[in-house]
Amino acid sequence: MPMNNPPHPGMVVRVSCLEPLDLSVTEGARALGVSCQALSNLVNGRAQISGDMAIRLAKAFGSTTASWIRLQAAYDVAQAQSSGRVASHQLTETDHD
Repeated sequence: MPMNNPPHPGMVVRVSCLEPLDLSVTEGARALGVSCQALSNLVNGRAQISGDMAIRLAKAFGSTTASWIRLQAAYDVAQAQSSGRVASHQLTETDHD
């Protein structure tokens, strides 16, 4: 069952990956092969998990690339639904006549 308000995927990285291994952002960034700024932006909710980052996270922390992409997608969908910017009704043939 999908969560109504999933956490930002960066929080998952912080709580499930960095903290259990007692890794700082600097150490995590080094392990992932990314800049400290890139990982900091992610774990502080200012960046999304890209395809490249998903691959790196999966390799470093033993999960799958798809699981990281799904976390990001679930977060994005929840944010879009709560923003009110999504179409409010299903389109029908009469809508474009």
